[in-house]
Amino acid sequence: MNANEREYGIDGLVRVVIGAAYEVSNTLGCGFLEKVYERALVRELEVRGLLVHKQVAYPIEYKGVSLGNYIADMVVEDRIIVELKCVDCFSAQHMAQALNYLRASGLKLALLFNFQKPKVEWKRIIL
Repeated sequence: MNANEREYGIDGLVRVVIGAAYEVSNTLGCGFLEKVYERALVRELEVRGLLVHKQVAYPIEYKGVSLGNYIADMVVEDRIIVELKCVDCFSAQHMAQALNYLRASGLKLALLFNFQKPKVEWKRIIL
């Protein structure tokens, strides 16, 4: 059974994504680069039947002129932006980055994960 057959509500989807992040953290431990956790989390989410897009670009424009793109680590089920970090602690800059991804994408929810410590840390960011 895949995610389309289950039709997760947003809270159920959040629980699945967080559970997948804990599985990655418990399996790999801490100390790897962010890209390793990104690849592992994508794999874990796909195993759980979820649609995952990696490195999703959102264009930023100002008065009709392109200013470049914001690149989110991943988007799950076209509903949740997932941003990964390997840092000592979350900063205001990390929260602002997630909020900017939400503004650029038009989505309402982001999950921010930190794999730097033995137990994964996470925050829910709502626009």
